[in-house]
Amino acid sequence: MALRRSLFRLIALDGNPHPVLDAPYESMEAALAAAQDWCSGQGMHCALRQRGIGIEQMTQNGSWRTVHYPLSCLSPVASQAFPHPG
Repeated sequence: MALRRSLFRLIALDGNPHPVLDAPYESMEAALAAAQDWCSGQGMHCALRQRGIGIEQMTQNGSWRTVHYPLSCLSPVASQAFPHPG
């Protein structure tokens, strides 16, 4: 039985492939890094519904399963720029 490598992709909050970051990623870390880079750069100026990103992993049968939502992409821009004192 051959082992398959995991593939990951980034999705928008509506479940469709992300309109900018639609590419295969070979690891969760690579997908997360791409999401965080986009959210702290170009995506920072987007509305939350456009900035929010999910990470999906391809299952053995070829379907996709959402496995993570990077919190840095779900936070309002104001709270990223001006963190509340803890």
